[in-house]
Amino acid sequence: MCFLSSNPPTTGPSAAAAGSASHLISGCRPTSSHLAASLVMSDAQRDLTDIITSIAVLLAARCVELSLGDLRLPVCPLHFHQRRRCRIAWQSETPKMANRNFGTKFGHLPLSTKGPLECSLRGTVLLNHPYFNKGSAFTKEERRQFELSGLLPQSIQTLEQQAQRAYEQYSTRHDDLAKNTFLTSMKEQNEVLHFKLLQDHLEEMFSVVYTPTEGDAIQNFSRLFRRPEGSFLNIHDVDRVYHDLAQWGTADDIDYIVVTDGEEILGIGDQGCGGILISVAKLTLTTLCAGIHPNRVLPVVLDCGTDNEKLLNDPLYLGLREKRVRGEEYDNFVDTFVKSARKLYPKAYIHFEDFGLTNARRLLEKYRPEIPCFNDDVQGTGCVTLAAIIAGLRVTKQKPADLRMVIFGAGTAGVGIADQVRDAIASERGVSKEEAAKQIWLIDKPGLLTTGVESLSDAQKPYAKPKENWDGKGTKLLDVVHQVKPNVLVGTSTVPRAFTEDIVRAMASHVDRPIIMPLSNPTRLHEAVPSDLLAWTNGKALVATGSPFKPVKGPWGKDGAEIEISIAECNNSVVFPGIGLGSVLSRASRVTDKMLVAATTGVAEMGPALEDQDAMAPLLPGVDVVRDVSVRVARKVIQAAVEEGVATEQDIPTDQSELDEWIREQMWEPVYRPLKYVPAEGATREARGEMRVVGSIQRPNERSA
Repeated sequence: MCFLSSNPPTTGPSAAAAGSASHLISGCRPTSSHLAASLVMSDAQRDLTDIITSIAVLLAARCVELSLGDLRLPVCPLHFHQRRRCRIAWQSETPKMANRNFGTKFGHLPLSTKGPLECSLRGTVLLNHPYFNKGSAFTKEERRQFELSGLLPQSIQTLEQQAQRAYEQYSTRHDDLAKNTFLTSMKEQNEVLHFKLLQDHLEEMFSVVYTPTEGDAIQNFSRLFRRPEGSFLNIHDVDRVYHDLAQWGTADDIDYIVVTDGEEILGIGDQGCGGILISVAKLTLTTLCAGIHPNRVLPVVLDCGTDNEKLLNDPLYLGLREKRVRGEEYDNFVDTFVKSARKLYPKAYIHFEDFGLTNARRLLEKYRPEIPCFNDDVQGTGCVTLAAIIAGLRVTKQKPADLRMVIFGAGTAGVGIADQVRDAIASERGVSKEEAAKQIWLIDKPGLLTTGVESLSDAQKPYAKPKENWDGKGTKLLDVVHQVKPNVLVGTSTVPRAFTEDIVRAMASHVDRPIIMPLSNPTRLHEAVPSDLLAWTNGKALVATGSPFKPVKGPWGKDGAEIEISIAECNNSVVFPGIGLGSVLSRASRVTDKMLVAATTGVAEMGPALEDQDAMAPLLPGVDVVRDVSVRVARKVIQAAVEEGVATEQDIPTDQSELDEWIREQMWEPVYRPLKYVPAEGATREARGEMRVVGSIQRPNERSA
């Protein structure tokens, strides 16, 4: 770090040297007095000049903070193709992505978001840009510099004051859907304030920006629609997919893409083009939980039609008004999207979300060996459920070999959970996946999946039990519980109250502390509620749910004393943001099984039941510590990526504590950064406010990937 005095010498050798070198730092031409001073310098003075000149060149190569009294002025890397106003000659090429390591010990922080923010916008254009807008928090100097005088009330307020006002406004909304709409509107006006409000009230608002309220917003998408967010791709315009995606940025602009076809949304089924909101919601969570930069993400919906008759008959429905297109045309559409996204944004991590059962797994298996991609329904749900099971088994002093798990609901999520648990058992026991699958029973609409059930999907077949072993036996859930005597029961069926008192008591009759996880969303579709599960098991059930529930009180303490039991939320948000963050920061070329296992372990380790050694505590960490969880998960994922040889980022710290710090330094935070005006000519796209602004870039006239 270089410190220059705020009071430069006015006489002597230092004055002459400082005068001749000052133009190198300021970017200005030397004055005649500077030139005159340089002509009469002694050798010592010239040596000092050389030193200061070297410092100026160093400033051109790295980010250094200059401390001028109480004022801190970050000096950015000098990109000559962007900052033509600066006249320092530099021979080597500057990387396209700035190494903005303001005041840190790291020399390599590709995605750091610290320090001042350059901006070329002024006046109402600035106020209408959600990325730059600060509203009443613009400082006096910023109001002058950016021509905001007369456009804002006179009082200059803090972000905290703004968040207080916003919370008061939020609290006046009469229901959760209205609150969800309010937050969406705020995001369109001021991104920092939006995420600051969410961060300050995370536990309260989590269910409003995600499940279950987001499900209601998606169902009402065509009626609540005000302005678009994200990319809407049409299956009948496959030739335009590349062009439409290309409008969102340059190759270095996008880190994270969430894409859905809207077929199987949050337990509410086919929602057509309204699925764009699940892509938006997932990206909101990646920013909120893991600090993925909100201007470096892209939500996408693949509009393939819909089989939802209610939407097809709704005159206000905004998507393609036809039955879903399937088969070869669908596959070609998805393939065109993936190839186009990879060509346009080669560093981007692709997150598949809420695809239907027949497509989710096969698309993941098709692209997973080739690109960094992830399916939250298949892998994320499996990871977080496995984390809860690992914690539960450790609490009850059991091993994976002791596991007997029944999953009620053999769709995408149910089979995804089965796969993750099966793979963990196989790894732990050193047996084949086929052998490990014998410890898992799947039940769907026909009952227990056996070899006699017709129309089993390829994903379900590994779990089908021999038909002859169940001839003459009932295959409904209660029958299976009596026969199998499971110690883990998972619900992904969306059948409300499916876990009846008879079923739960039957399970508890042969297991001292049953692990029961009703995971279906939204809340009204839960297979059971925690209060019933605890009442029917005398407070002994280890419960994790798919949506948040309040703690349950009951006479389950010593000598019948009343105690309060907190309920673990089996929420994918404690795992998928961290997996994404680790993959983005390591620039992983693929997401491997080892990376997912590492992420699962990271989540389980932070569950209060294990971390606090409290058998009555929740099995999983809560959303109140989700950013800390994401750092742990990202670290585990990065370490696994390095070990697997799929991490392409250079100079990743090897020390664990340094790696955590390196991760945190690159997580976006909802804070107002000082704005520095730069002319539009030669400014970066970020400074011109063009990130995620369609039509802001010129690309070659390429029509396809």
